[in-house]
Amino acid sequence: MAITQDEVLAALKECYDPEIPVNIVDLGLIYEVRVSPGAAQGEDIEVEMTLTAPGCPSAGQITDQVKQRLLRMPGVSGANVELVWYPQWTPERLSAEARRQLGID
Repeated sequence: MAITQDEVLAALKECYDPEIPVNIVDLGLIYEVRVSPGAAQGEDIEVEMTLTAPGCPSAGQITDQVKQRLLRMPGVSGANVELVWYPQWTPERLSAEARRQLGID
């Protein structure tokens, strides 16, 4: 059975920026998820994501956390995480849940 984008996003809700107590999905850092047949048995997942700031000192830690979480999903044979900077992240990308957690609005 194919892995869905919703399943990937649910798994990524376990990943956090160590400086912000909100998961990366609700922060609006995930821009795109692509699932495709892998070379081995299983599927490959590619994630395009950004960070709240280009100079984020935790960039490597966050992208590694995302990749490791994807590889723990049943049926995943490969994972790739690409950092992108366009469109630039802004607080408007925060979900309603993230705004509540951060006390915004």
